[in-house]
Amino acid sequence: MELHRFLDQAGGVLALVSLTATVVWGLVAADRLALGPRGRLLAQAVHRALGVGALGFLLVHVGVKVAEAHASATAALIPFASGVGGRAGLLGLGSLAGYLLVLAAATGALRSAFAGRGRAAHRWRVLHASAYGAWCAGLLHGLHAGREAAGWVTGCYVGCLVGVAGALVLRRFGAGVVRLFVRRRSVGAHAAGRVPQSRPFTVSRGSAPAPVSSIAGRAELSPRRSS
Repeated sequence: MELHRFLDQAGGVLALVSLTATVVWGLVAADRLALGPRGRLLAQAVHRALGVGALGFLLVHVGVKVAEAHASATAALIPFASGVGGRAGLLGLGSLAGYLLVLAAATGALRSAFAGRGRAAHRWRVLHASAYGAWCAGLLHGLHAGREAAGWVTGCYVGCLVGVAGALVLRRFGAGVVRLFVRRRSVGAHAAGRVPQSRPFTVSRGSAPAPVSSIAGRAELSPRRSS
């Protein structure tokens, strides 16, 4: 009974927190400057695992709400089937968020089928970006559709906002910051004399001697002294 009550009160919050972590790790995994190939593979694995967790919490949330008669099966499965205003509209946002999350998860699972194929790769990115729509719709749904939120729930929503906003800012300006940092380090190293200068040309001992014809040609071109 306690577990059922907890899932009834916190299932949606856990789904949103998992979705937020999925979005953040997806942005991290797409950064080619801060992460090497192994780091990106690890970040992508965490991203996929969190996405599976978000889907699981979503199914639990919907199942509990329908079982408790807090929402009808029609409202849960068909977005805005009960209307677009008031609580019915908020339930429709939650249903829409669920379908967008499923679309993002499906495109993530089929990434290898679209990677590196021109227009197909672009379409994949557009479809996979539905995770952002799912996050926005889920946030609005969670803030207003249910009962008055407890303090820890409000803290989770604020943390979700801060996390996604911070990840987007780093994604937008992080590359420029990294380039500026590398450039300043390079300039500082050059000013301190740590940059290796170009080595002068030297003839190694094992180099072949110049051909006789070239030596004779240079001798003929040089002006002769008058006797």
